Amino acid sequence: MCGIAGIHPLGLPEPVCPETLQKMVAMLHHRGPDESGLYFFADDLGSVGLGHARLSIIDLASGQQPLSNEDGMLWITFNGEIFNYRELRAELEADHEFATDSDTEVILHLYETYGPACVQHMNGQFVFAIWDEAEHSLFVARDRVGIRPFFYTICQNELIFASEMKAILAALPQPPTIDLTTLDQIFTYWSPLPPRTIFENIQTLPPGHFMVVRRGEIHLERYWQPEFPIEQNRAARTLPEAAAQLRHLLTEATRLRLRADVPVGAYLSGGLDSSTIAALLYHDIGQRLETFSIAFTDTAFDESSFQRQMAAHLGTEHHVITCTHEDVGRAFPDVIWHTETPILRTSPVPLFLLSDFVARAGIKVVLTGEGADEFLGGYNIFKEALIRRFWAREPASEIRPHLLKKLYSYVSNLDNPAYLSKFFGHRLTETAEPGYSHLLRWRNGARHRRMFAPEVQQAVGAEKPLPDLPLPSDFARWTPLAQAQFLEIHIFLAEYLLSSQGDRMAMAHSIEGRFPFLDHNVVEFCNQLPPDFKLRGMNEKHILKHAVRDLLPPEIWQRQKRPYRAPIHHSFFPQGRPLDWVAEMLSGQKIAEAGIFNPLAIDALQKKQARFGSLGEVDEMALAGILSTQLVHHHFVAGGGKLALSAAEVAVTQQPTANQKIIHRGQIGYERIGH
Repeated sequence: MCGIAGIHPLGLPEPVCPETLQKMVAMLHHRGPDESGLYFFADDLGSVGLGHARLSIIDLASGQQPLSNEDGMLWITFNGEIFNYRELRAELEADHEFATDSDTEVILHLYETYGPACVQHMNGQFVFAIWDEAEHSLFVARDRVGIRPFFYTICQNELIFASEMKAILAALPQPPTIDLTTLDQIFTYWSPLPPRTIFENIQTLPPGHFMVVRRGEIHLERYWQPEFPIEQNRAARTLPEAAAQLRHLLTEATRLRLRADVPVGAYLSGGLDSSTIAALLYHDIGQRLETFSIAFTDTAFDESSFQRQMAAHLGTEHHVITCTHEDVGRAFPDVIWHTETPILRTSPVPLFLLSDFVARAGIKVVLTGEGADEFLGGYNIFKEALIRRFWAREPASEIRPHLLKKLYSYVSNLDNPAYLSKFFGHRLTETAEPGYSHLLRWRNGARHRRMFAPEVQQAVGAEKPLPDLPLPSDFARWTPLAQAQFLEIHIFLAEYLLSSQGDRMAMAHSIEGRFPFLDHNVVEFCNQLPPDFKLRGMNEKHILKHAVRDLLPPEIWQRQKRPYRAPIHHSFFPQGRPLDWVAEMLSGQKIAEAGIFNPLAIDALQKKQARFGSLGEVDEMALAGILSTQLVHHHFVAGGGKLALSAAEVAVTQQPTANQKIIHRGQIGYERIGH
């Protein structure tokens, strides 16, 4: 894992400023503290600068980047891992000469052989940029589901890109502007809709896409997206046969993700997914890794008893960090520095603390269970949609709504039948609506608009019944579960779960996360399964439980799923009083400076928490969203955060070191820096 950055003039071939690219790479130091490198090219036809901050995982001795192919005509900066690089290398060695043992060089030779189609051969999590000196072209690709991030903008006729937006901001002449449309998306759908980001004119390359830049023209193309069958072929395999195949695919995906030249650990949440990965490591692969968990002092969020039980079952060397309300509140500003975007929950914070704990234990790579819920029907929102469709067949039923009470046993107010029917009965019979599964979530999110200043509400316009996103041509013919899965994957997976809660929290402390459930072979297999193999009645991930129940204690695979959450209100208002930074961010002065929220609404929210000592779920999410938005403005727009490095600090981060290489090629000279 690493951080990448680059600048490519789209007009006249002006040499890239070395100091600017150096500063961009310095902003990514946390992603790659081991080494860094810069590559510059300029001639009469084009120019480019590529930067790299390296976290050494594979080929520690000779995998420095930017890296070239054998004739020096292709240069790459790469963030991620290609897990099947050994197999690919064996196929390529007949026609290509290798100078390193790295997976990075495999990408270069794949590109030489297959061009843009190289991405179809890779099993991995990646973002990379390849500069072709002969063609004066830039090729950029992002992995299928968006495990690794990539952002870009065009400023003063230059394409500027990086693994994180803070590196782009370091290269821009002016502070960014909050994109109000994206802000409305986050507060409604819980995450931005790609390619938008929270900052105007900065975009993300969507998952499963590549970009080609040639002669000043930028072309984007999708090479992969999740597909589901129109008709289910139930005769293709029985449940036991499918479960055996799923276990085989998961075992191989996990085995591949052990490839590293550094220590590997595993997260253990106490739930089915992470327990499955840890059990496969021990039973099917024969490797026992150190495991790491988060415990909470608040029993409403704590699952440490299940974590200890699973660790004891496998005999792992288990490590636990305990998270308090105060820990969440204190770390939240740093977390937003790394997410670079508003969030409506505090769930990333414990993972931020956990990655720091893991790093201090000497581990660089961790295996985790992300992806199982999306591709095997694990979320409550899938069950909710199933129950609502069942209820919609008899809308007058007083019994069927009580299934939702059982589903959300941890939510208050559902003992009131009138409230239960009114809340979950919203647009109940509109089952043909493409977004039917998510209508209640989006309506709940839209309630947060009341916090926006009047001018912001006017700017974002009316509430939209369906997110503005392209749907596959066969979407209407997919099963209801497949439709719900697609929406969850497309909206929530890459831009929140794998970014704000995944990549950013791990890389904040130079930890690489690996996700066997997101192996594309596993994903594509799961997408073809009949819906009742995944969600059978109220039993989520039915096939996974069938596949691994012999590996796990019954208390683990039979337990009711609990969503991963972290405390919100009590983290920001311990003992009913706001933390100092919370009071500052919610002050009239700071609210007015940002100009995003209605001071009267903010004041009413604070009075509500002071009066009752707690907040409901919607108000808690609003509070997290408000505070994180204020912090984004503070860090990145107002210049009051870490982006405002002093001149001395910038000078230090720009100094070349023994672990940095700088390469200059082409016919137009530079004022040289470094060595």
